[in-house]
Amino acid sequence: MSKDYYAILGIDKNASPEEIKKAFRKKAHEYHPDKGGDAEKFKEVNEANQVLGNPEKKKQYDQFGSAFQNGQAGGGFGAGAGGFSGFQNTGDFNMNFEDLGDMFGGFGDIFGFNGGRQSSHQKNRGRDLEMPITLDFLEAAHGLEKELIFNKNVICAHCQGNGAEPGSKIDTCKTCRGSGQVTRLQRTILGNIQAQTTCPDCGGEGKIYSKKCSVCRGSGIHNEQVKIKVKIPAGINDGESIRLSGQGEAGPQGSPAGDLYLRLRLRANQKFRRQNYDVYTEETISVSQAILGDKIDVETVNGLVKLKIPAGTQAGTVFKLRGKGISRLHNNGLGDQFTKIIVKIPTKLDKKQKQLLAELNL
Repeated sequence: MSKDYYAILGIDKNASPEEIKKAFRKKAHEYHPDKGGDAEKFKEVNEANQVLGNPEKKKQYDQFGSAFQNGQAGGGFGAGAGGFSGFQNTGDFNMNFEDLGDMFGGFGDIFGFNGGRQSSHQKNRGRDLEMPITLDFLEAAHGLEKELIFNKNVICAHCQGNGAEPGSKIDTCKTCRGSGQVTRLQRTILGNIQAQTTCPDCGGEGKIYSKKCSVCRGSGIHNEQVKIKVKIPAGINDGESIRLSGQGEAGPQGSPAGDLYLRLRLRANQKFRRQNYDVYTEETISVSQAILGDKIDVETVNGLVKLKIPAGTQAGTVFKLRGKGISRLHNNGLGDQFTKIIVKIPTKLDKKQKQLLAELNL
C-alpha cells in the first residue's frame, strides 16, 4: 500500500528541509516507544524522514509518487530485492545501513539528526541518572546550593579511561584494520545489504591492547562515590526537574558521560500555599480590628510586611500583596501574595460584654 510521507510528517510538499526536520523531531518524540508511543507509527515517521530528509530520495519520491514505493520505477523503495530508482535489481548492493535510520531493525539514535554513521563513542554514551531531591517550601522559593553524594561509574583514574594498563603495548585491530567498523551482510526487504557495524573485537576503538587495565579490567570506568554541588534556582516548583549535562555515568573507554536529572519535590508548608508563582495565605483578626480597622504584620516568603485593614473589613476579604510572591524562573519579577482575612468570633463572653454588644445592636 502506498504511503504518503508528507501526510505522515504532517507537512506539505513545499516544506523546506528545516520544516521537514522540525516535523520529524516533533513526531518522533510523540511516537517514541520509550515515551509510551506507538512503535509502528514511530517507524513510519523515521522511514518518511529518511526519504524526505534526503534531497535525492525526495526528488525520486516526488517524481514517481506511489511508483517510487511500489517498485515501478526501476526497483522502488518497496521492491523485494531492488532499491531506489536507479539501483539495479542485482540482489545486493553497498550502502551505509545506518543511513536508513535502522528502519528494518531497532530504531537507532534518530534524535541526533546526523543522518549518517555514528562513532562507537556516541553509541556507548554513559547511562543517564535520575535522582529525587526534596526541598522545603522556602528553599525552593529562595534557591540554594546543595551538595549531592551518590555512587556512579566514573572514568578510571588508573588508565585515564582507555581500558589499557599503563605502559602496555597498543596494536591496530586486525579485524577492522583500525577503522573501528566492519561490514556484514544484512537481509532486508531491499535484498542483501552490506551494512557497517561496530567492530566486535575492538569495540570501535580500532586498537587492541596487549594488557587490560588492572583496575577497571578494560572497561575504562569503575564505580565510586562522588560529591557534586548543584545550584537550585529560586522559584523552582514541585515536579520540575534540573538537567546536569555530563554528570551522569561515564561511558566505557572514553565515551561521553550521560546526564543527571534531578526531580524536585517540595514539602508542604503550614503557612504558605503556592499556585505557579503566586502565594496564598490566611490571617486571623479580631472583631474589633475588622470593625475599626488596623495595621497587621503579614508573613511573606521574604519576611514580614505591614497590611492595612480598612474599617468594616468583612470576613473572607482577600488582599493582594503585589510582588510578594515567588521569583519567576528565567524571567524577571515576582509573583504576588493573596492573603485571606479570617475574623475570629469570640465564643466565651461574660454578662457585661454581652450587654455591650446588645446595646451596640451589631
